[in-house]
Amino acid sequence: MRPEFRTATPDDVPALVALVESAYRGDASRAGWTTEADLLHGQRTDVDDVARVVEAADSVVLVAVAPEDGRLVACCHVERRGERAYFGLFAVDPTSQGGGLGRQMMERAEEVARTTWGSSHLEMTVIRQRTDLIAYYLRRGYVDTQVRSPFPYGDERFGLPQRDDLEFTLLEKLLG
Repeated sequence: MRPEFRTATPDDVPALVALVESAYRGDASRAGWTTEADLLHGQRTDVDDVARVVEAADSVVLVAVAPEDGRLVACCHVERRGERAYFGLFAVDPTSQGGGLGRQMMERAEEVARTTWGSSHLEMTVIRQRTDLIAYYLRRGYVDTQVRSPFPYGDERFGLPQRDDLEFTLLEKLLG
């Protein structure tokens, strides 16, 4: 598949929410390798949060669109934060994972951060217990800074934790 890459619009918000939920939560997410279904139940995001980042200044949501049917098959959010940029809302349709689409999306995000804002680094937070996902990012040049932050227990906007030891780790990549 050779998807079309573009910037998301407000009309994409419902499809973005569905894509992110399918990649991380519930039984549908188990078709891919990025599932968080064993760590968290409930929602990963919602329409209000996604609409906010789609419409925010110094923020870009990138999408990959399947040419055969126009559905969103990957997405990510890049946000300028001073000299650095933040990478998040990264999802690839579970049935499209493993074919290089995620790598292509990350490369586009890095390019946006570097060329649009002149960012020196791209950083992200990942649940520390997601060792397979962290290994994926490390293979793409990210470094685990060992900076940890607590998981927002009690805030159902982030899901319903299935264990009591979750925390985030900060990964970063120097953009050359």
